[in-house]
Amino acid sequence: MYRRAARLVGLLLGGVLGWEVAFWIPGVPPVWTHMEFLRWGIPLTALGALIGYFVFPYITIRPAQAAVSWLRNVPLTDLIAGSVGLLVGLVISAILAIPLSRLPSPFGSLLPLVGAIIFAYLGVVAAVLRYRDLLELWRQRGFRLTPKGLSKRWGPMPVLLDTSVIIDGRIADIVRTGFIPGPLLVPRFVLNELQYIADSGDPLRRNRGRRGLEILHELQEGRWVTLEIIEDDVNEVKQVDEKLLRLARRLGCPILTNDYNLNRVATLQNVEVLNINELANAVKTVLLPGESLDIHLIQEGKEPGQGVGYLDDGTMVVVQDGKHYIGETVHVTVTKVLQTSAGRMIFAVLADQSASDTGKDNQR
Repeated sequence: MYRRAARLVGLLLGGVLGWEVAFWIPGVPPVWTHMEFLRWGIPLTALGALIGYFVFPYITIRPAQAAVSWLRNVPLTDLIAGSVGLLVGLVISAILAIPLSRLPSPFGSLLPLVGAIIFAYLGVVAAVLRYRDLLELWRQRGFRLTPKGLSKRWGPMPVLLDTSVIIDGRIADIVRTGFIPGPLLVPRFVLNELQYIADSGDPLRRNRGRRGLEILHELQEGRWVTLEIIEDDVNEVKQVDEKLLRLARRLGCPILTNDYNLNRVATLQNVEVLNINELANAVKTVLLPGESLDIHLIQEGKEPGQGVGYLDDGTMVVVQDGKHYIGETVHVTVTKVLQTSAGRMIFAVLADQSASDTGKDNQR
C-alpha cells in the first residue's frame, strides 16, 4: 500500500518536474501552447513521470523504514536526551545568529547556518553522553526523570522487577489489589535472563521461565498497572543483580524481589527493596497466647506426640499431643508464637487440656 502511494506521488512529481524543465531549454519558446515547446515538454514530462514512478519509493520508503528500525533500537532515554540537547543547541544558535548575521559578507550569511549545525550537533552529543549526570542533578532538585517522563518526587514511584519475583508469580495477585500504584519497570537484561531460563534444557527451569513470561504478558495486558520494558543498561557489569542495583540508584526507585541475597546486598548499598516474602509474613494472621482457634491436623511434628496443621495463609501450627487427632479438626489454644527466618510458627495445646500442660509447653 505504501509503495503504491509512493509510486503515485513519484509519478506526479516527476511529471511536473519534467514539464518545468522544458521551460529552461534554450531556444524553446516558454509557451506551453507552442508546438516547439510541446515537442520537448511532452517527452520530458513522460520521462520525469517514469523516473519518479520507479525511483521515488527508493528515496522515501526505504530511508523511512531504516529510520523506523533505527528508532526502535535506540533507548528511550537516549532519544529524550538527544531531543532536549537538540532543542538547547538550536536555541543557543538562534541567540548567536543575531550578532553573527551582522558580520560582513559572506560571513554574515554563512556563519548563522554553520553555527546552527555545530550547536545542534554538540547539544545532541552532550545530552546523550551526560544524561545520567543530568538525571542526578534533577533528583537533587527534588525531581526524577523516568521512562514515563518528568514527575514530582512524591508522585507515583516506579518499581524495578527482579527475575525471581517475576517467576514467583505472586506479583500478579499483589498488583490486582492495587497496592503497587506506580509503573512496573522490567529492564531488557532481566527480560533476556527470563528468556534464557525459558529456553533451558532443564524442564523445571524451562517451566519456571515460561511461567515468568506468562506473568509479564498478563501484567502487560491487564488494566491494573503500567508495565514497561526499558532499555536502560549498565554495560560495565555483567551480573544481573549488580545491574539492577546500579540501575535502581540511577533511577531512584526500589527493587521488587523475593531474593534473600539480593535483599541483603541492596540493604548494605542503601538501595530500597520491596520483598514479597516480608510482605507475606507481615500480613499473616496475628495470634496472641491464650487465643483459641480451630485447626485441621494433617501430619506429625518433629517432637513425639505433636500434630501439625496450617492456617489459610500458610502459617504452621504445632499442637502438643495432637498426634492422635491427625486427619481431624480440633479446637486449640495458642501458647507461644515464634518468628523465624522461614516465617511465623504457632505452638498450641488442645483446648481441653489443663492449665499445667499449657505452662509446660510455654517453658519448652
